Amino acid sequence: MKRLLIVTVLSLSSLLIFAQNLTISGPDKRLVVNIFLEKGKLYYDVQLDGKVMLERSALGLKGRHVDLSANLKLVDQIYNQVDVQYEEHKIKRKHVHYQANELICKLENSDKKALHVVFRVSDHDIAFRYHVPQVGEAANLYIEEELSAFKFPNLTTTFLTPQAPPMSGWMKTKPSYEEEYTVDAQLGVPSKYGYGYTFPGLFRVGDRGWVLVSETGVGALYCGSKLSEGTQDGQFKVAFPDIGENNGIGNAQPAIALPGNTPWRTLTVGSTLKPIVETTIAFDVVEPVYKASKQYSYGRSTWSWLEWQDGSINFEDQKKFIDLSAAMGYEFVLVDNWWDSKIGRDKMETLIAYGKDKGVGICLWYNSNGFWNDAPQTPKNMMNTNTARKKEMAWMQSVGIKGIKVDFFGGDKQETIKLYEDILSDANDYGLSVIFHGCTLPRGWERMYPNFVGSEAVLASENLIFTQHANDNEAFNASLHPFIRNAVGSMDFGPVLLNKQHNRENDGGMIRKTTETFQLATAVLFQTPVQNFGITPNNLTEMPKHVIDFMKAVPTTWDETVLIDGYPGKYVVLARRHAARWYIVGINAEKKEKELTIHLPMLSGKKVELYADNKDRTAQYKEVSARKNKLVKVTLQPDGGFLIVGE
Repeated sequence: MKRLLIVTVLSLSSLLIFAQNLTISGPDKRLVVNIFLEKGKLYYDVQLDGKVMLERSALGLKGRHVDLSANLKLVDQIYNQVDVQYEEHKIKRKHVHYQANELICKLENSDKKALHVVFRVSDHDIAFRYHVPQVGEAANLYIEEELSAFKFPNLTTTFLTPQAPPMSGWMKTKPSYEEEYTVDAQLGVPSKYGYGYTFPGLFRVGDRGWVLVSETGVGALYCGSKLSEGTQDGQFKVAFPDIGENNGIGNAQPAIALPGNTPWRTLTVGSTLKPIVETTIAFDVVEPVYKASKQYSYGRSTWSWLEWQDGSINFEDQKKFIDLSAAMGYEFVLVDNWWDSKIGRDKMETLIAYGKDKGVGICLWYNSNGFWNDAPQTPKNMMNTNTARKKEMAWMQSVGIKGIKVDFFGGDKQETIKLYEDILSDANDYGLSVIFHGCTLPRGWERMYPNFVGSEAVLASENLIFTQHANDNEAFNASLHPFIRNAVGSMDFGPVLLNKQHNRENDGGMIRKTTETFQLATAVLFQTPVQNFGITPNNLTEMPKHVIDFMKAVPTTWDETVLIDGYPGKYVVLARRHAARWYIVGINAEKKEKELTIHLPMLSGKKVELYADNKDRTAQYKEVSARKNKLVKVTLQPDGGFLIVGE
């Protein structure tokens, strides 16, 4: 169900004299954007409740042979009201009602070349983009620089993750949005690698509130962007990919056909973190690119590779994980790399039939690459060209494969973004859902592409297998994601590793530092519509019954998401609703016990299920009654968690 209403309120195109300062606010008038045209250059600032959240920041584009950032004059301004209702099963809130005010600033430079700057402001979100009309013969624009900037007050601290150098990391597979965060850092501190920061970026503007900066609506017609290095006076700007990405193939700067649009740059602004976590702006301002070829299904999956690694990619072990999915009532199994050589296509068809008899669908892993990494895993050279891709997808459709996970992308250039879109579009033709791994941030893709499920684009669970450092910092990292990475898009993390030690026998390898209850909480805390859980067959007998029963019942799609409490890097308490049932989860990233009294107005006061940690860190389960005032007291152990489930 979707309803779109845009009402033009005011046009001043017939006036001879234009105001050089314009203002647009959200419907409740608290969030205000001021736009300034001074000496031919365009700027904006942002205020919330009269407090400056963003100081005067530049706007404009510089193209090859055309400068749309200087010598500008305002030739028209149009105010609209935007009212959109839509339904999307794959995001944090199923039903969305987006209401915003829109201002279109029509400008031209001294050569009569036109630039339209479009702002949309809702109660907590700002989205802006550029529209470039065709003027004269030129039917395209090569954009050399986007001047869009974000200048924060000097009391601001940052929560950012650096962009990795191109062709770095294991087998030259970076950048893949898998770097660590630095929290509450001062302005002007250089990034780890000197390549700026990946979207999204979170900023705390002292005691005034919070700003989350990102982008959305990026498809094949543009590149993915990032934040530049920040200056000591608090300025960041939109930056394009590094020329070395994608193995140096393709331009770093984007080119657009005229008339054409840039993607939306988004800012979510709140006096608290609640609007940051609950925002849907990444989806509000985009539209579906194509129609779904079928009704796609979502749910839970097991995944042998995470704990059992490459040695599990054989026929018998995959049968064990199909059996595990069947025992848990899960919809899928993900078969990871090397399946084409270690299992083979004929045996794979037998495995698919075995899964079908058990009510379990099969999803397959693929290497994305042609030329942009050295990763040896196969199948490869099947997703990077149209002919090979369609042939492979036709085979998958004929044997009943449900979806694919495509890994190891080469960066954010327009050429690479086009590959993402081509894979999605072709997969839709063959009824396949798609997860991306070793990849870029999804930018509105849940709504743009109906068969898109989610992207990794985070320091995900596989790192718990590889390093003890990741285990030592698991709770810290987990407490960041609802406020930053997972706030703007589905996150294929691969949560819930119940083995106490990360190997096949649960008797060696890296040591898990978090509790079982913490692990259960991440099944709700991390949002994506298909969860590739890290549980293994031995967990069925080694874990308490209530742990397994919870994992059998936990959903992966949500009707509503509400932030209850938290601070990135310290703790988080989050509520999600599926139908009439609420799942309230909390985790503690600090090294001391934390006691919380939380207000849960969504609970009826009847008995609810409480999952928590004992003092000895073992998992406990009991039924409790919520107080009539809807207050619940909980105690979180260090690296521990809790869950409350009820209606």
